[in-house]
Amino acid sequence: MTEFLNLLLQYTITIIAIVDPLGVSAIMLSLLPQSTTKEHINKIATKATLTIIVAFFVVLVTGNFLLNLFGIEIDSLKVMGGIILLLTAIKMVQGSMESKNQTEEEREEAIKNDEFSVIPLGVPITFGPGVFATIIILRGEHLEVVSLSALVLAYLIVALSVYLAFKNSIYIRKYLGITGQKIVSRLMGLIVGAIAVQFIVGGVSVLVKHYM
Repeated sequence: MTEFLNLLLQYTITIIAIVDPLGVSAIMLSLLPQSTTKEHINKIATKATLTIIVAFFVVLVTGNFLLNLFGIEIDSLKVMGGIILLLTAIKMVQGSMESKNQTEEEREEAIKNDEFSVIPLGVPITFGPGVFATIIILRGEHLEVVSLSALVLAYLIVALSVYLAFKNSIYIRKYLGITGQKIVSRLMGLIVGAIAVQFIVGGVSVLVKHYM
């Protein structure tokens, strides 16, 4: 039980730092028109959350198969995944994750289109390359039932936090403000950067020992 709780805490912190629910909720609001109603936001939150949950289980089930299919070692993926996470972390710290400005007509079209909740909000804004690589790495490092159960539960907790952040995004912006959300996002960026460095160093050290 202790091992399960430790892994659950570790996985939850890792994934929630990479996903950054408060940050992506701010991005979601920036993509939507000012006239968006609370009901529309609830609908978007539900559909986007279901999208990232489906994406997670697809990656969880097919991740090792893809690695074996292309003959990719888990440590090679750790290095590449670490680089992707590091680039993401730099953007988060610099505050450059915000989406580009859109015209009001483009925003109205986005809210009317149901696919907006799936693409780009679900994938790749919320479930991006960094999350994809992290799940495969965590899945490949620990194959025991306990670790897999902890990973699944941790991700579901993160998905719930994403849903709550999306659903209450208007109130979060009201109380935290844009500046507050940026501060939280940049703090998450520091954590993601540290995780990225661990992935890179761990992967490189094993590969050097293997090929030297």
